[in-house]
Amino acid sequence: MTVRPETKAIPKRATVVVVGGGINGISVFRDLALQGVDVVLLEQGDFCSGASAALSRMVHGGLRYLENGEFRLVRQSLQERDFLLRNAAHYVFPLPTLVPIFDVVQGSFSSLKRFIGLGNGPSRRSAVMIKIGLMLYDWLSRKSRSMPGHKFVSGRKLRAMAPSITPDAKFGAIYYDAWVKYPERLGVEMILDTQESCPHASAHSYVSVEKVDGADLHWRDRLTGETGVITPDLVVNATGAWVDFTNLALAGGQENDTPRFVRGTKGSHLMIRNKQLASALGDQMVYYENADGRICIAFNYLGVSLVGSTDILIDDPELARCEATEKDYMLDALRFVFPDIKVGEDEIVHVFTGVRPLPVSDADATGRISRDHSHREQEANDTRNFPVISLIGGKWTTFRVFGEEIADVVLERLGRKRRCRTTDLCIGGGRDFPSLGKDRQNWIDTALAELTVDRAVFERLVERYGSRAIEIAQFCQSASDAPLDAAQTYSQREIEFLIRTENVRSLSDILLRRTAIGLEGGISPNLIEEIGDLMSRILGWTGAELDRHKSLLIDEMGKKHSIV
Repeated sequence: MTVRPETKAIPKRATVVVVGGGINGISVFRDLALQGVDVVLLEQGDFCSGASAALSRMVHGGLRYLENGEFRLVRQSLQERDFLLRNAAHYVFPLPTLVPIFDVVQGSFSSLKRFIGLGNGPSRRSAVMIKIGLMLYDWLSRKSRSMPGHKFVSGRKLRAMAPSITPDAKFGAIYYDAWVKYPERLGVEMILDTQESCPHASAHSYVSVEKVDGADLHWRDRLTGETGVITPDLVVNATGAWVDFTNLALAGGQENDTPRFVRGTKGSHLMIRNKQLASALGDQMVYYENADGRICIAFNYLGVSLVGSTDILIDDPELARCEATEKDYMLDALRFVFPDIKVGEDEIVHVFTGVRPLPVSDADATGRISRDHSHREQEANDTRNFPVISLIGGKWTTFRVFGEEIADVVLERLGRKRRCRTTDLCIGGGRDFPSLGKDRQNWIDTALAELTVDRAVFERLVERYGSRAIEIAQFCQSASDAPLDAAQTYSQREIEFLIRTENVRSLSDILLRRTAIGLEGGISPNLIEEIGDLMSRILGWTGAELDRHKSLLIDEMGKKHSIV
């Protein structure tokens, strides 16, 4: 029987402290640990609970970034996309993408102006510019690409592929990117892998950095109230949209010593359960322009349809919510490309919002702000005895290479050499996991020969956890098990395994990130009670602690996901 590993205490001393447990902070943590650095990760919430949980579920090169001339970013993103298709084959899959095209030439001049920096706002893109963009896209990924190149289709074929699409679309283009099934789980698996292979590394959730006092960082556990001090040689600030707020704390509250590095933009998404929309999308993503020229997306994801997103400047990430005007904008954009599909308010089963940590910019339009990543280095000063390296920007797709670049900066400062790279390092359930097809079925057959669980149950575990499904199935069959009353596709033992082994500390960890129950619109009062009772038994919560966790979950659902 798997037992819950003892939670490591936060050490008093560490060579590097990474503040921020989103996907980029986790990547830095993993890379440094693999180089033999004793590194501690501190995250003020759950791992991958901020912007890293609010991406469009795409792993892509950023086709539209070509208009800004960000060729390095697109090339790097495409390469990282292809690495993830191999290293996380259990969660990252090819995504055929359909682009409806409305004009042959009109809009080309506006696109050219944006490319040379003379245009700001979005505008409609012509077939000519889309063709040029897709040719560049294919060329930039030529060395690592494992998927077909793009092609154009006639209006007739476009409507055969998507019968509900607007008749105003003259023809279409098809190209391939990728999508990620469980981005939050991928981040957690990276932490689990790292802590298993690197005993000198530890990661801690719900721990905030309160202040700095010379050589010491003062921290507080936000769930238990416990406080302590850790002394680092160097700090990596990977708090995303909170970078400037964190730097203020690291400067002892001295605003004059904290230059502004980040300007966030809010991106909201809708999860919609509408049969007509699901049928119209099929197995492809539709990548379309709204009437104002801004890019939107829609594709089927885990039984619902994901529609997004917005791009709105915001100063305080704590205030990020999906406003009614954003919902209206996304639904209007959807009607623009699918005019006959009507989506009711009650069909929006989940909403999520994140803040992109973009660099400070004087660009007039958010679309002109670079999506590339960078860093800033601040030396020790009279208040703080250690340097701070702050991460700026960064797409989810490029987390691996961003982490590698920051690790190299840290290693140089420490006078150490790199031991290994993560280019071909499989993640979690992607290890020893065959690609789709006959190989995977053979793998399942072989695994089932040693298991007693039903084939349907095991296949569902495989879909959720990749090769880790074997360990989870062994745990499930080692004692009496039964489906959850309020979520029949999950079992009690499956949830218990996640609680015991995946750094779960709150109800929202399970319902919103370790599982897809929230995204699928499956959270109910009965389920909250059922999961709460299970967690209380395993984690030893008192009745008062359980009530507090229920309140925290309901508050998060209301504020971040528009669910009451």
